[in-house]
Amino acid sequence: MKKITLNNNLEIPLLGLGTYKLNSYDEVLNSLKIAYNQGVTLIDTAEMYGNEAEIGKAIKEIGITRNELFITTKIWNADSGYDVTMRTFEKSLKNLQTEYIDLYLIHWPRGYDFVDTWKAMENLYKQGVIKSIGVSNFYISHLNELLDKCEIVPAVNQIELHPYLQQQQLVDFCNKHTIAVEAWSPLAKGSVASDDVLNEIGKKYSKNAVQVTLRWLIQNNIIAIPKSSKSDRIKEFAEIFDFNLSDEDMQKISSLDIHNRIDLNLG
Repeated sequence: MKKITLNNNLEIPLLGLGTYKLNSYDEVLNSLKIAYNQGVTLIDTAEMYGNEAEIGKAIKEIGITRNELFITTKIWNADSGYDVTMRTFEKSLKNLQTEYIDLYLIHWPRGYDFVDTWKAMENLYKQGVIKSIGVSNFYISHLNELLDKCEIVPAVNQIELHPYLQQQQLVDFCNKHTIAVEAWSPLAKGSVASDDVLNEIGKKYSKNAVQVTLRWLIQNNIIAIPKSSKSDRIKEFAEIFDFNLSDEDMQKISSLDIHNRIDLNLG
């Protein structure tokens, strides 16, 4: 599994498994087992998803050694502020049955003062119970505020990003400040699967449009966390490391950007 190095020298896989709306234990267990067997060791969850406990239990049942995994979770909007963040983080540790989190994110910047939340996360990072800290759904204005007021530069900004919403200005800003970009909804809720351009490109490599999209992302050094509970689809996700898109095909995909946001509310 190809990895990139974050700004604190921690390595993160370029491909992970999103778990939003994976709520039943059987669904979580099956998805994690298939992903792990395919070499996918980055697991992305969040307090708001309501499945941290199921994920923690599944990891134990599968028998995965903790240092094999890269676990990301996020703090929800309602749990803002220094003290609440410290308490909420402890709940996530307990739910996930782990002694540390690899990446802890502020889920959204809106609706509260995220600076105090970030300062609590900085403290937890210094304690070593979080290996890296970052943000999600932050625009340039939010990042500038954080960079002005805080000590540690975010390691990651997780944003909606797919061929139809490429957010290039934000990506360029993150790259300038050594903030890795991670794409949620990288398949635009599955709509890429029927895209004529992506399917036509895929024929050249004996791949489908989903695989072409994920390959385009990782060749741009963007972390992708597609989600699925279907075994065959998760296997497809992992089969993207045996080909390279040409510069011409990369450009064709880049030309698909229509600034179309799939989900205005949830990440």
